[in-house]
Amino acid sequence: MQLRFEVQGMRCMSCVGRLQKALSALPQLSDIQVELLTSTVSATLLPEVAGFSAALLQQQITAAGYQLVPGSAHYQVGGLSCSSCARRVQQALLQLPQVLTAEVSVLSGQLQLQLLSPLSDIEVAAALKTSGYWLVEAASEPGAVATAATAAEAVLAVADNPRTVVTAAPTSKPDTNPTAIPYWRQTWFPVLLSNLLTLPLLLPMLAMLWGQHWMLAPHWQFLLATPVQFYFGRHFYRAGWAALKARSGNMDLLVALGTSAAYLLSLYLWWRHSGDGMAAELYFESSAAVVSLVLLGKYLEQKAKKRTLAALEQLASLQPAQARVWQQSSGQWQLQSASAVQSGDRVQVWPGERLPVDGVVLQGRSLVDEALISGESLPLLKTIDSTVTGGAVALDGMLEIRATAVGAASVLAKIIQLVQQAQSAKAPVQALVDRISAVFVPVVLALSLLTLLGWGLLTADWERAILTAVAVLVIACPCALGLATPAAVMAGTGSAARSGILLKNAAVLQQARQINTVVFDKTGTLTQGKPQLATVLALDCSEQQALQWAASLQQQNDHPLAGALLVAAQQQQLPLLALSAMQLQAGLGLQGEVAGQLLLLGSSQWLQKLSVQLPEFADKPSGASLSWLAQCLPGSDSSPAQVKLLAGFAFTDQLKAEAAAAVQALQQQGISVVMLTGDNQASAALVANALGITQWQAALLPADKAQAIAALQQQGQRVAMVGDGINDAPALAQADLGLAMATGTAVAVSAADITLLHGNPALVPAALQICQRSYRKIQQNLAWAFLFNTLGIPLAALGYLSPVLAGAAMAASSVLVVSNALLLQRWRATLPVVVPAAPSAIPAAGPAR
Repeated sequence: MQLRFEVQGMRCMSCVGRLQKALSALPQLSDIQVELLTSTVSATLLPEVAGFSAALLQQQITAAGYQLVPGSAHYQVGGLSCSSCARRVQQALLQLPQVLTAEVSVLSGQLQLQLLSPLSDIEVAAALKTSGYWLVEAASEPGAVATAATAAEAVLAVADNPRTVVTAAPTSKPDTNPTAIPYWRQTWFPVLLSNLLTLPLLLPMLAMLWGQHWMLAPHWQFLLATPVQFYFGRHFYRAGWAALKARSGNMDLLVALGTSAAYLLSLYLWWRHSGDGMAAELYFESSAAVVSLVLLGKYLEQKAKKRTLAALEQLASLQPAQARVWQQSSGQWQLQSASAVQSGDRVQVWPGERLPVDGVVLQGRSLVDEALISGESLPLLKTIDSTVTGGAVALDGMLEIRATAVGAASVLAKIIQLVQQAQSAKAPVQALVDRISAVFVPVVLALSLLTLLGWGLLTADWERAILTAVAVLVIACPCALGLATPAAVMAGTGSAARSGILLKNAAVLQQARQINTVVFDKTGTLTQGKPQLATVLALDCSEQQALQWAASLQQQNDHPLAGALLVAAQQQQLPLLALSAMQLQAGLGLQGEVAGQLLLLGSSQWLQKLSVQLPEFADKPSGASLSWLAQCLPGSDSSPAQVKLLAGFAFTDQLKAEAAAAVQALQQQGISVVMLTGDNQASAALVANALGITQWQAALLPADKAQAIAALQQQGQRVAMVGDGINDAPALAQADLGLAMATGTAVAVSAADITLLHGNPALVPAALQICQRSYRKIQQNLAWAFLFNTLGIPLAALGYLSPVLAGAAMAASSVLVVSNALLLQRWRATLPVVVPAAPSAIPAAGPAR
């Protein structure tokens, strides 16, 4: 088998040698080739040498100081009924050498793989078949394996998207088994028919409540119970046999064993008393009732499960099927499939229609409703040069847009991918459930056997012993335990997504509940992040010349101040000069050659480090952020190089309308609010006072922000960091929980655990709230599931529960757990309704941010 995978962290040929040496230590690999230019490794896997796994390879790469970049694929699996099924599928897939991790959701039937190298649908289907399950649906791109998407890719339409797709098309159709889908997943009719056949068997039991004693003839009981047992209940036999072949157990095995025991006991008693003229007490009603009640419970459970996926389905339904595209050849607009639209196409959207792609407005103006995508409650006005998102609705005007991102590269598609990823992931608390599930079924089988022997040997009533053992098997089905966590995770992440809060994984739910301190960056987080040039202080050149040089120096930079300078230069129609040898100084500024001169533009802190005396900037607005333009003069043998100050620039920014409400909401929740910024003291003080923030630090470099968060953590604080810029990435990574504004940089978003669409700071308290509520639902569900089995199994073993009552209780338990999780769907982010005013200017961020 040929393996080819990507490795990050290689810098030079010495890295190549070190990695090659580390991989050569694995006897299963040969012909190892490490390519520095493409950061890829190719090798041959020797099948005759056992002991290889993708996880072992990853450990070897990590130990050498590098990072494996896995691919990913998603599949739909049929036949899952409990957490034991999920564990068995996971174990089967991990046997494949290409599979690094496998996550299985019992709730949605989704299988999410992280792959070392491409894996075909045929191989996935074969592995599932050996474990007793089947491939219902291949990945959305059949046979394709994509490089693992980062959180940044999931919310930002980046022009230079690094996502790659490696095709691994299967040579034949995957071995799927859609006809074996359980009845409760196909239709309600088989469930209804099974219960109708069972009802006459239960009528004598109901009649006993009114003092009536009668029973159906044995042959009628047999005729009613047999189709229920072996036709409507055949799925339990199939799945249970598959579990036995895989040397495992699941819910289906317990149901099949329990109902078969009651059915066979009835046949034996009927045969034994057929010749003595005595009316035998049969238990066909127990076997049929358990099958019918479990089917009914599963049907109701599946209906409830579907509701937990409503948010994801709602997002998926936003993509229009058709788009109106300009055809250059015919010179007219034509309707075509939205999936056929290509980047750069001109697309027309009429009032009331959904936008089929992401793009930039070329003509027209309209209010656009993005509520279902980002949680933005008010329509946004889109005009020429505005960016628009596919799935939003044009309300009152026609728009002509140029497509910039289509298909899987669109913002909507990436949001759906991120939500799927979060819903498929397991919360850390699920590890306890998995450990219990691994031994649950064998333990229950042992308890059932002990119950059978105990009752039989102590009372000599083997009929009662068998029924009591059957009740133990039925009541112990681990459905509720397996559904407790994924149901709450799906409902919680779905509700969060509807409000514009995207969670990277399920572990975030557990982390967020412990947060007691929230740290905000200033620029772009609490402020608009769109500074304007207020004043120019020309010292050794004209204002226009200073502005032209500064804008030319910033033409390749994405810092907010760069945008302010470029806008000001454009307004004055100043052409940009050629830039070369540009270098960024992290948190300080940048330098480069413009028109043959070595210039630098940066903060007061940087200039003072270079021993430059800064003059008084008398005309700057109160607390404005300052940047300074200087020229580096070459030195000589007798004199060192000098820095000549040319000009100063003052910038102002505006507070976000929701910032004050966000800070107030957090403080009302008992959470401390801290602000860390790279801007100057006056600017930071002005913002902190306006928002009521008492703890803040200014003039911080990126490393200083991370150290400040580490200091809070050493004091016992559980810290969440909210930021949007490249300089916030170290602090986001250091914090216990990172929240990034989607309006910020891809680096910041990829370092965060939660992404907030539209950069609304009021979503911060809302995000913490939905995470805390979701985790409480997980705790409630697990508490109920454990309590149910802890009390139910002893009661059944002691003879207080009949098989019929045990089946009803087990089905009700699963429905209760999912229904409790569904209460999360009522949650909506409570955002302040603000009318943007014209607040007084506040200082914009300096280069250190």
